[in-house]
Amino acid sequence: MPADNRAGDAPVLAGIGPQDALPVARVAAKVAAAQRRDVHLLHAFNWAAMEGPAVSGSRADAERLISEATEAIRLSEPDVALSTEIVEGSAVANLVRRSESAFLVAVGDGGMAHCARCIPADSPAVQVAARADCPVLVVRREPPPKGPVLVGVDGSPAAEIALAWAFTAAADLGARLLAIRVVERQSEIEATTSLLRELVGRVGAGRPQTPAECHVVCGDPGSVLIDQSRSAQLTVVSARGDQPWRGMLGAVSQAVLYHAPSPVIVVRGLTRAPVIGGP
Repeated sequence: MPADNRAGDAPVLAGIGPQDALPVARVAAKVAAAQRRDVHLLHAFNWAAMEGPAVSGSRADAERLISEATEAIRLSEPDVALSTEIVEGSAVANLVRRSESAFLVAVGDGGMAHCARCIPADSPAVQVAARADCPVLVVRREPPPKGPVLVGVDGSPAAEIALAWAFTAAADLGARLLAIRVVERQSEIEATTSLLRELVGRVGAGRPQTPAECHVVCGDPGSVLIDQSRSAQLTVVSARGDQPWRGMLGAVSQAVLYHAPSPVIVVRGLTRAPVIGGP
């Protein structure tokens, strides 16, 4: 299946873990409702590592998590079709494998947005974002403000795809779009602003109902986007600006994924964005 032409029945895949089950389930259901897709809840556990009573206890915990996440979706998005699954093995491996036929993967951040000094390279959210074959939505534990959809644009083809995805998300959320490009020198701002406005106008030409703003600023791209994300309801970045290889994240996407307080979509596995409001 071409990664940019997902079948209309490709679901929103939600990785349900013990720390972030309900926020992930609710956000995944919201995306699914906007895109008229199903939600598939998946919980993975390494049963082989457990022995005796621990196996049945862990199984009961997994079933409880799935049940609670299901109830949260029924209350928030009752019209979304829902399926559930408990599987054996690594959560990361299972989500990455299923991402090849998913519209989007939603996972919790494991609390890393509040980890100011650590670099959680082995975090499941980071591993899924780096290795998945579709966009990955990393959900924070605290609900975001009702701000804009923020997108980082660096002039690369991958960033243009992220911009198109951000327009889709902004339309689905009824939010304005804020496109940010960061440059090294003040002398670059005027020319780069013209280029950014032209790009945003072209990508957003079919989305006149979605207001968009463009800002070009000097500074470190990761720091600028993290700061701007504090008032955003969603931040969108490409996996890796000029080299969107599977298995790698760029420095900017890593910084935003680690530290932005808003939910983050890492766009990868696409050559174009989905259609607004559906497949």
